[in-house]
Amino acid sequence: MDQAENLRNIIKKQNQKNISNARIIAVTSGKGGVGKSNISINLALQFSRMGKKVVILDADFGLANIEVMFGVIPKYNLSDLMFKGKELKEIITEGPEGVKFISGGSGIAKLVNLDKEQIKRLVGKLSQLEEIADIIIVDTGAGISPSVMEFLVSSPEMIIVTTPEPTSITDSYALLKALSLCEDFDRDATKIKMIANRVSGEEEGENLHEKLSMVVSQFLNVDLEYLGIVPQDGNITKAVMKQKPVSIMFPNAPATKRLEQIARYLENNQDTVLPQRRGIRGYLKTVFAHKL
Repeated sequence: MDQAENLRNIIKKQNQKNISNARIIAVTSGKGGVGKSNISINLALQFSRMGKKVVILDADFGLANIEVMFGVIPKYNLSDLMFKGKELKEIITEGPEGVKFISGGSGIAKLVNLDKEQIKRLVGKLSQLEEIADIIIVDTGAGISPSVMEFLVSSPEMIIVTTPEPTSITDSYALLKALSLCEDFDRDATKIKMIANRVSGEEEGENLHEKLSMVVSQFLNVDLEYLGIVPQDGNITKAVMKQKPVSIMFPNAPATKRLEQIARYLENNQDTVLPQRRGIRGYLKTVFAHKL
């Protein structure tokens, strides 16, 4: 092997090390109050129990659902990283069972007003998540606001939470329609999945998916993969009242068992994500592509 070839091999190995492998999963819903944040938290816990390092980015501006459901008050949030000189490690809050989270605070609303240099700094800082996370769950706001759309259109993998309520179904369709109309939405590079939440059983969940999947396939040309159900379970309400995730407070509850199944399915059926969309750096660069 000559010196030039040896050098090429060293560079190739170094580039392979630099490939980001963190899995980005955005969890969203067409309307509020359907259990989206609850599912984000409990999936994170189930992934953590499988030995994965998980960070939740709470991108649901103004509601602070993650910290409320964990019963943990963060000292700093995303605004402190962007505007007050805090480092990433300072704004990451430790939740139960090793799950970490970043509170968006008012920072999410201010994302649209960042200048080019601020965005570069933010991407650089948040890219450090690669060193501490195998999975990053982005808990988006509900609905079709511009800030929600920016997070979703950039996501290689997205879970939409839908309930049997007619408004939830129509709002889920409206969200997917808005997403499909986004100029930067790439159907071939985005895996969209659905969880049927608060259903009476398998049949209702399958009917819910079939109903929504049929219309989005026909009118939006969007494929909607079915992840399964989380049943109506009074234990979830009890856990929320105690500010504890149901997976911790009621480990044998029907909802907990289903969430475990969904997490295992996601882990065992990882999708191939295009290299440019892999990891937090690629994700954030896509979020801010129009401003960079």
